[in-house]
Amino acid sequence: MDVIALVGPSGTGKSHRALIVAHKHQADAIIDDGILIKDGKIVGGHSAKQEKSRIMAVRRAIFVLPGHAQEVREAIARVQPHRILVLGTSENMVQKIAKALKLPPIAHIIHIEDIATRQDIEKAQFYRLKQGKHIIPVPTIELKPHFSGYLVDPLQTFFKRSSTKRRRLGEKSIVRPVFSYYGKLSIDDSAIESIVGRIVREKGATKVKHIRVRHLMKGDEDMGLTIACDVELTYGNHIPTLIAGQQQAVRRAVEFMTGMIVHEVNIRVRALYVEA
Repeated sequence: MDVIALVGPSGTGKSHRALIVAHKHQADAIIDDGILIKDGKIVGGHSAKQEKSRIMAVRRAIFVLPGHAQEVREAIARVQPHRILVLGTSENMVQKIAKALKLPPIAHIIHIEDIATRQDIEKAQFYRLKQGKHIIPVPTIELKPHFSGYLVDPLQTFFKRSSTKRRRLGEKSIVRPVFSYYGKLSIDDSAIESIVGRIVREKGATKVKHIRVRHLMKGDEDMGLTIACDVELTYGNHIPTLIAGQQQAVRRAVEFMTGMIVHEVNIRVRALYVEA
């Protein structure tokens, strides 16, 4: 089994083109927004589009919710796909999904800009932003047990074999997730700073100062965070082990609570205190 990926910002038409890309690259399974699709059927996972908030949707999509990754890993072992196409908003996201599902390294990454025109991408963003429409690359009948009340309309997809014949490739469905009606959600950096401060203190820091949160932007798309802070410690601990634990705990907590991807956590020890 090997893995390829389709990457592009949210709402640019990745799911719309997933079946065509899968067919072209001979992938017989797709991982999209938390679900494993094989032969037009959902065989594992739970769709992020079922969630009632964007934060929960992101956490579902990157398989950090308890038990979700294990369920999909078991489904992959059961159906044994030849090649899996993973969809994500960034290269970091698809790598994170592959790691969570214990997949082989991603062999090839396709960017949405390479297979869609600027006009196509703008049209897809219009339907996402203005009408809240999301696409799932499975037939409508497959979604009814999961999306009662959310379905909008099925879409037919065709693959052109010759100038005179067309063969049906698959069917896609349009859904309107509940979270698409809630408007834009933003998380202030001060909230992230509070999470960092509390976690670092719980993990052995005497004081935490100068917490800094930086967003990595690609155009208008937030690609994730880097976090830095200064700490004061009590003398007597093994500093590398203590700091490594704090870094891991901060990354897990911020990603779990906000749904944002954390690229780096840099912690600088400014002082050591000896207890009387």
